[in-house]
Amino acid sequence: MEQQDLNKRLLLALALSFLVFVGYSYLFPQKKTPVQAEQNITANLAPKAAASEPAAANKPAAAAVRTGQAPAIKEKGKVLATVTSKTFKMTIDEFGRISQYELLENKYNDKEGHKVQILGANEVKPLEIRFSDTKLNDEAFKVPYTLSGTPDIDVSTSAQVVILTQKLSTLTVTKKITIHPDGSYVLDVTTSSPAPYFITPGHRPMADSSRYMLVRGALVEGADGVITTIPDGDAKGTETFKKAKIASAFDRYVATMFYNFKTGMDVSILKTGKDDPLIFVAGGQNTHLGGYIGPKEYKTLYRINPKLTNTIEFGWFTFLSRPFFKVLLWIHGIIGNWGWAIILFTLLVKLTLFPLSYKGMMSMQKLKDLAPKMKELKAKYKGDPAKLNAQMMEMYKKNGANPMGGCLPMILQIPVFFALYRVLLNADELQGAVWIHGWINNLAGADPYYVLPVLMGVTMWFQQRITPNNFTDPLQEKIFKWFPVLMAGMFIVMPFPSGLVLYWVVNNLFTIGQQYVINKAYAKHKAKMIAAHKKEKDS
Repeated sequence: MEQQDLNKRLLLALALSFLVFVGYSYLFPQKKTPVQAEQNITANLAPKAAASEPAAANKPAAAAVRTGQAPAIKEKGKVLATVTSKTFKMTIDEFGRISQYELLENKYNDKEGHKVQILGANEVKPLEIRFSDTKLNDEAFKVPYTLSGTPDIDVSTSAQVVILTQKLSTLTVTKKITIHPDGSYVLDVTTSSPAPYFITPGHRPMADSSRYMLVRGALVEGADGVITTIPDGDAKGTETFKKAKIASAFDRYVATMFYNFKTGMDVSILKTGKDDPLIFVAGGQNTHLGGYIGPKEYKTLYRINPKLTNTIEFGWFTFLSRPFFKVLLWIHGIIGNWGWAIILFTLLVKLTLFPLSYKGMMSMQKLKDLAPKMKELKAKYKGDPAKLNAQMMEMYKKNGANPMGGCLPMILQIPVFFALYRVLLNADELQGAVWIHGWINNLAGADPYYVLPVLMGVTMWFQQRITPNNFTDPLQEKIFKWFPVLMAGMFIVMPFPSGLVLYWVVNNLFTIGQQYVINKAYAKHKAKMIAAHKKEKDS
């Protein structure tokens, strides 16, 4: 196989892989919806869980979950307290749980302009307690908490304390919640006597119903600093973590979490009827935890505790996505516009990879010129593969062509692209971020005028026109030529974030400029080679 053809096949495979990666999840989304499809999980969890007994190490937590189910809570259940800040409204119900959390900033509004509530109506709620003792647990979901103080609490300017008390027949439970304006809180739970229990940050919240392939579920940072992610649908219900530092239930943009960096937490992961992970933390007579609920905004989490930024999850390519994201944050901190930050970051990536791209593209040019000779060699040594390979290697060496030179830059760009794809798809900072007023007013949303998707298709087509091409398979060549149209059409039909499409367009433009530079450099190189060959021949 000619190396030039191999390079094109590799690029085509990458492009088709992207179509599968992002297209399949959009065209064939999971059937469950953010709220309605997961109704009554709490009420139905016990019989489903009983069919699959967890490991012995997890039995206490499992027993608490199975034997004492929270009653199905209606959307307008009894509210004990309403906590309001400039960015959120939180309600606490009669069972001492955060029953709802509403995002007040306009950038989080849904398509109809309504405020987004991130907790499912009948999901397991944050701060819910499950006792290991069956009778005590049953009683706990029948006896309501009482509130000390006013039910309307304003934390817009400073932290406020909410004290909840539940008096059971043999036990009194007190929850002291110190709530801060940024959505963080300090939780102190005390019991009048020892009674083993488990408390949860709640089921994974939801502030986005996109159909893309996103990571949602649970994230736990263990005592050793290793981060484990358990996506929705993959929970075994037996996972345990001793002395964990962070336990987060997260969505694309929001999360609800507990953390304890001093003594750690004993965490048990149970599963819902749909195999989604549900986090429980073991509690004692005096339990002290840090907590947060709200958007996974880097600056907010960093101000609470820099270690909490570890909860910003980018999926498979987190090891690359996280440093990329930090560089983007740094650039944005200088220029103050996320659109221009994406453009400058793309330029930085292209400049960093230019030395490799230069070598690869020069090699592709050389291989293109050698294609006729390669065909002659194939015809001459058709029945002798060993001789053919030896002659081809000799020709490569003589002309300074590297048969693998064109592949390496493409291979390196695969993880870079998908890492950036995850950053631009998951970064909460892009929500409501304006690039150009009147056109791109939300980099997390689609281009309302389809300018960027069309530009993407046009730049891909033009890039093909100026790039060396040597397909030997007519079908592959036809697919490759129509690929820009296919991609542009897909990006128009699917509401891809404009920040992601902007990156792709700018990357294409820089690649076109890079190709012109390399084409010019190769023309000079070729002219020198011809002159040298002529001089050698004349002498």
